[in-house]
Amino acid sequence: MATAKHWNLPNRISLARLCICGLFVADVSVPWAYSATTALGLFAIGSLTDWVDGWIARKHNLVSDLGKLLDPLADKIFISAAFLVLLERGAVPLWAVVVIIAREFLVTGLRALMASRGAILAASPSGKWKTLAQMLCVLLALGQMTVTELAGGRQAAGAMLQVPVTVFLWLAVATTFASGVLYFYRCRTLAFPGENLREGGEGDLGRRRYSPGSEKRMARS
Repeated sequence: MATAKHWNLPNRISLARLCICGLFVADVSVPWAYSATTALGLFAIGSLTDWVDGWIARKHNLVSDLGKLLDPLADKIFISAAFLVLLERGAVPLWAVVVIIAREFLVTGLRALMASRGAILAASPSGKWKTLAQMLCVLLALGQMTVTELAGGRQAAGAMLQVPVTVFLWLAVATTFASGVLYFYRCRTLAFPGENLREGGEGDLGRRRYSPGSEKRMARS
């Protein structure tokens, strides 16, 4: 059970991001005149909280094991919900959403496996770049929908953003796939607990031997 110390400000901000995600889904689920505009604003605020909670945690030394789990989990839920919304609106293709969401759930499963063995896996730079690319893609796609909405539904109004949306969609898919492969490569020795894990990279346990149930601090790399 998490203590009051674990529920520090950064972790509360991560939890708030999940609440914003709920508002985001509720907004797009109810047809009304400015649903896309509101969704864009909510997603922008949610994306900003992802930067704020990490900055506060590092600046004030509030990094916690709960935060290492909650922050990326909130990101994955928010991103997955956003891409499902874009898919439903026809803004992104099915194959791209499948790649992105499948990777997120597979990595979440691996993170849960490691947590069950006493190892807390923090987000890596490759994972952060992946999240940034995904968020920019969603913001551009929602921006395109907003421009169309404010122009009275004229598709031509948002056409100018189609190229940036496509470029960032491919970038999001590429970074999602690459970071996922790197993630599983670095953590592959979880299947063989008696072997040393590689040093450096996401999933690094240092040069110590892995023993289920022991406490380890995962390196950010």
